[in-house]
Amino acid sequence: MDAHDNEYWVPEHVRAWLRGLGFSLPLEDMEPHIRAWDRWMRALGDFYDYRDTDGVGRVYEVHRRSIHPAMRVCREWGSLLLNDRTQVACAEQACTDWLAAWMARTGFLASAQECVVRAFGLGTGAWALWVDAGAGEVRVRRYDARMVVPLTWDEEGVTECAFVTRAFWRGRAVDQVQLHLKGAADAFFSPSESSASDPLSAGSSRLTDDAGEGTYRIVTACFDRDGNRVEPEGVCLVYDTGSAWPTFAIVRPAVDNTRVDMSPYGQSVFADAVDAIQAVDLCYDAMMSEIDNGKMRVFLSDVMFDVERDGKGGRVSIPFGKADCTVFRKVMSTEDTIHEFAPTLRTEAQARAFRVALQTLGDLCGFGINYFDLENVGYVKTATEVSADNSALMRNIRRHERALEGAIAGICRALMAAERRLGVELPDEGLVRVTFDDSIITDTTAEKRQDMDEVAAGLLEPWEYRAKWHGEDEATARKGAARPGTGDAGRGREGSGSAGAAGAEARAAGRA
Repeated sequence: MDAHDNEYWVPEHVRAWLRGLGFSLPLEDMEPHIRAWDRWMRALGDFYDYRDTDGVGRVYEVHRRSIHPAMRVCREWGSLLLNDRTQVACAEQACTDWLAAWMARTGFLASAQECVVRAFGLGTGAWALWVDAGAGEVRVRRYDARMVVPLTWDEEGVTECAFVTRAFWRGRAVDQVQLHLKGAADAFFSPSESSASDPLSAGSSRLTDDAGEGTYRIVTACFDRDGNRVEPEGVCLVYDTGSAWPTFAIVRPAVDNTRVDMSPYGQSVFADAVDAIQAVDLCYDAMMSEIDNGKMRVFLSDVMFDVERDGKGGRVSIPFGKADCTVFRKVMSTEDTIHEFAPTLRTEAQARAFRVALQTLGDLCGFGINYFDLENVGYVKTATEVSADNSALMRNIRRHERALEGAIAGICRALMAAERRLGVELPDEGLVRVTFDDSIITDTTAEKRQDMDEVAAGLLEPWEYRAKWHGEDEATARKGAARPGTGDAGRGREGSGSAGAAGAEARAAGRA
């Protein structure tokens, strides 16, 4: 990567090192597509900055205005799928409470939303464990497709993966590679064994490991800008996390990858809507240009201008008024001292085209045709009206949530396993489930009221209501439902046990 670049891609010396270990890199087939999606998200490229030629052959630079529709699509999906009301609950209440405290302390949900935004734009993202064994702390870091290199995968998913990032050690930039590998507990693998003279020896030792048993290990290697191996102080080369669960989770939108067959990478949510992105920005730029070019022009006769000497014996007119191409001088004219000209604007027709482009973009990106409709600006709809008017959005949200639930539950399982290895006393978490907050697009209050009616009719147990809406395990829910004064499932709740839940709002919704 050039020193002046403001974007990071896996450098060639890291790729060569991974190939020397015997790994095939699927990133190289997907990289052209990922780069293209990244530029659309940032509104860069020949579509936005190009050269044109005027009538006399002069070449000039042109910049097309943009509202960054690709980034807008990704941010909308991020805010629809994850927010601070997303709940992660375990079958064991102690694990649920611990997760709630950990998420509040680390701000996981806010970071997770940004991960979803990038993953939906570039097709792939990931969460991976980062362990500080000395401080006894485990963090979850996020990565996007530019930094994720799957190593072992099949149709079921990715089982081993490498993550490449830029770090700084003693003021020097280094490329840090962390491989999350699964193998037997006594298997030994160290990246320091590899060398430029004999890279295959390290690769063969890697391939002879028993990858079907044992726990996940995190192998760390660092390289300087010239590709030489460096070993910063305090970095553990091989760390056994003690987790039988993958110590990373791949995040992808529920969109089939039609660019590269059998690739572990996903596809951008706007991959098939690039023409719609262009249409949106074409219409927007045309409207802005129309307004700019349609400003009133004022033509003034010579007699309206004062004249002064230019120092060379010539006479020049003193500029009059604002010089933003709105005031012009009529040479050798004394008639019509002031003449105004206001071009007719076509913004109404262009606004209709802009609306059609936005509707097409929303439809192709899974939001439905009405999501970006300009006609309903300022009109507040209830969740019931949204779900009735936009069934396409509802279906797509459910698809994305199912894909996202597995990633969130998986990284939480690995997190708790790594914490146990560091001495944190946590019981087995059992089933981990994720409850997404769909109150914006679904009438959550109506669903709760319906469940309360079923409780009153004896069709639903009170503890089942508490487990569903308050994220409690069965034992805690039964205990809470048995307390005096809690016959109504929506009343008497003292607190939410769900990680990431906004308890006060959830209780208020339960009483509605």
